[in-house]
Amino acid sequence: MRFKERTVVVTGAASGIGRATALAFAAEGAVVYAADIDAAGLTACAEASNGRVITAQCDVMRTEDIKALMDRAAAETGGIDCVFNNAGAGGDRAPIDEIEPEGWDRTMDLLLRSVAFGIRYAVPHMIGRKGASFVNTSSVAAVGPGYSPTAYAVAKAGVLHLTKVAAADLAKQQIRVNAVQPGFINTNIFTCSLDMPEALERQAKGAIAAMSQAAQPVARGGQADDIAQAVLFLASEAASFVTGTSLLVDGGITIGPRHSWDPTMPGLFDALQQIADSDKVS
Repeated sequence: MRFKERTVVVTGAASGIGRATALAFAAEGAVVYAADIDAAGLTACAEASNGRVITAQCDVMRTEDIKALMDRAAAETGGIDCVFNNAGAGGDRAPIDEIEPEGWDRTMDLLLRSVAFGIRYAVPHMIGRKGASFVNTSSVAAVGPGYSPTAYAVAKAGVLHLTKVAAADLAKQQIRVNAVQPGFINTNIFTCSLDMPEALERQAKGAIAAMSQAAQPVARGGQADDIAQAVLFLASEAASFVTGTSLLVDGGITIGPRHSWDPTMPGLFDALQQIADSDKVS
């Protein structure tokens, strides 16, 4: 019960990583304010929590909604101890030579601006709370191309830098700020923007799971609870000496090129050795 009687706000809590994290906090004693635009998903999350999760309609594209969420959580419980800024989606999928300004701005507002103002409007309710902290959702996409569409990757890189500068700003208040960087986690973030029927969505998730098993050193698909447990660590007293950093939870996909960890894939030096060996034989 690491979070007994502590107030935690989780955005994007109706499904995926947000839902798993909200339930994990609740299972360890927290009073959780689960926020999302998906009312049905929030209701299901609250029912699964045995009454420990309080639902809150919130569109993180609207700063007034974010402020109302933080004000409500603090007014009803006396303050806020942790905020998990997690809400998001895949964003605009166009490459940089095709994306329109509206798609770019919408992606930045959803994935980066919402995190900034999640911090901004929660801080007044966290001052003086021992162990207060933020955890922000970034992504492996923040480390380079190839993991996501361009706008999403840039926004998630922005979340990493925001995490660092916010940690510096809030050090005087003794509030920690960290980020988590998920790899390929089998949630609906990959399929929700494609307007798939439910049966096809299940098929697509199966394909994602199979692909991710073969794409990384840890040969299994990532699950939402893998990220939830990392978030709880960063928010806990066990991480009291950790701020301004990020935790990669990616099955090792960012370790390096495939030949560095897959013995079936020859690398450059293997190829050179084969050439040298063949020359010796001849």
